[in-house]
Amino acid sequence: MMRYFKLAITFFLLATGLDLSAQQTASNQKMQWFADAKLGIFIHWGIYSVNGISESWAFYNNYINHDHYMKQLDGFTAKKYDPQEWINLIKESGAKYAVITTKHHDGVALWDSKMPNATTTVKHSAAKKDLITPFVTNLKKSGLKTGLYFSLPDWSYIDYDGFTRDRKRYDYKQNTARFKKFQNYFQGQLNELSKQYNPDLVWFDGDWEHSGEEWQAKNILENLRKVNPNVIINSRLNGHGDYDTPEQGVPVLKPASPEWELCYTMNDSWGYQPYDNHYKSPNMIIRTLVDCISMGGNLLLDIGPKADGTIAPEQIKILKGLGRWTQKHAEAIYGTQAGIPGRHINGKTTLSKNKDVLYVYLDYKTKNGILLSGIKSKINKIEVVGSKTQVYSTKLNQTAYLLNLKEADFDSDVTVIKVSLNGPIQLVEDIQETLSLPDLYAAPQQRGLINLTKLAVNLNDGINVFQNTSLPADGLNFNPGIKNADQKVGNWVIKNAEALYKTGKGIPGGHYQGNTTLSADKQTLYLFVEGTPTGPIAIKGLKNNISRIRIVGEGTMLPHEIYNKLYWSKIPGIVYIPVPKEKLDPELTVIAVLLDSPIDLYREKVGAIESNL
Repeated sequence: MMRYFKLAITFFLLATGLDLSAQQTASNQKMQWFADAKLGIFIHWGIYSVNGISESWAFYNNYINHDHYMKQLDGFTAKKYDPQEWINLIKESGAKYAVITTKHHDGVALWDSKMPNATTTVKHSAAKKDLITPFVTNLKKSGLKTGLYFSLPDWSYIDYDGFTRDRKRYDYKQNTARFKKFQNYFQGQLNELSKQYNPDLVWFDGDWEHSGEEWQAKNILENLRKVNPNVIINSRLNGHGDYDTPEQGVPVLKPASPEWELCYTMNDSWGYQPYDNHYKSPNMIIRTLVDCISMGGNLLLDIGPKADGTIAPEQIKILKGLGRWTQKHAEAIYGTQAGIPGRHINGKTTLSKNKDVLYVYLDYKTKNGILLSGIKSKINKIEVVGSKTQVYSTKLNQTAYLLNLKEADFDSDVTVIKVSLNGPIQLVEDIQETLSLPDLYAAPQQRGLINLTKLAVNLNDGINVFQNTSLPADGLNFNPGIKNADQKVGNWVIKNAEALYKTGKGIPGGHYQGNTTLSADKQTLYLFVEGTPTGPIAIKGLKNNISRIRIVGEGTMLPHEIYNKLYWSKIPGIVYIPVPKEKLDPELTVIAVLLDSPIDLYREKVGAIESNL
């Protein structure tokens, strides 16, 4: 994390976008419920669930021809569809809104569309039902906000120009009359949805195939707002939307939009695919939610029901696991805003609306204490969210605290600490503290082990106290020449000498939660792992291939798994590394990640996906 700041505080605040003196509100009043909601459930349901193939893309990419794809209508029965059961699960997950696919790119409308030549589940599927009306009716009764997904392109509609990847029906520029028929068609369908269901949010998709003018974006917005002046639109309407919608890749940097939402799958598929078992654990999903809210965003988590309307048990398990955590920590989720820079604590953070409460999220357990630094404000109380157990803290100096939790205080997934302040939070401009060797090896009563955390901070900032010492790469026979040295610190240094020998500045904040350092050739990334992680540790935005991963000082090789790497996107997937508990160092574990070349990171700000062709 970036921890060495010598710039003026004004520049710092401008650079981070964090105004610590004023209360943050949503970009406008209509966005407030969305900004407060933090969690929504996406529902991809359509005929593609019959064969368990890619929704719409299966025929567009010529994996199956269009006629065979559309035969799935005959197997789309929805015979066990219970919208109230879905809504109960959605509420249990802690979500505050749901977005359901009314029509994907395949053009199959799940409501009783009256537009000429419309393909609908009422007229053309085995279900013979309007599937949207009962869901929206029950959703509104539940108090949750209603979102409707709508595909702008319709690859099955006879008068739409696009059909498959290498086949067009016509050139819309040469046949404007035919394209006008399509414009009237999809505008008519949107008007049906708007008038029948009065959605709180409309989630557009597929805008890359035409310009905003060709989609008649201004007309779309005008018609929607006639019914509901406060309707919210996502950003996939060629720049006419209200918020950014990054897809699958958890942003490394906070998106530019005041409000944003990550749409995210539980496995690698949007719709139901029976052979896609690459599910994330509830722990990973909870931590993804924390990642989003710590940057002021929302998580829109997808489920893909089966053709009969039931939800796969793996997906139910994730929703219930997520619900356990959200119910326990509700006050630290809804209505919060982006937290403070990561250099202040090894954990994600958010702030209350008036910034007088700091919430700290820990995805690890530790007996060595948690270092919270650079807090200029007076702290009134520190407690564990969910139990209100008071946290014992030691004030190390005017702005730094050591927080100590008992084993029973930690949550199995993410522990949340509530730090109540005497007013809007104020941070110290420069909290960097350079350790000397005597400081590092301080006697045990001077908290030598906490200095290992400070050492990791220094290394992350490019300050290596061992640079001009005789420490060898293997640590053998190293003597720092410090009297009354803490033996545990000395043993740790010898064990982890590889990560101290000629290593330099670590990677920037956002890619890894803790501290890092890099080998001289920048091809080995060293990760400092505090305490006992509750799940696999994660790296975001790593472009390199990984050659091998091992635990420093004892050589155990570790596996890794990559999630959400999309073949059509340049955004790297997330690297997850499980670390066996029995291999963790009781003081501070170091993991070496050997790369195939000098480290290369993806740090572009993520907004709307322009195309997934």
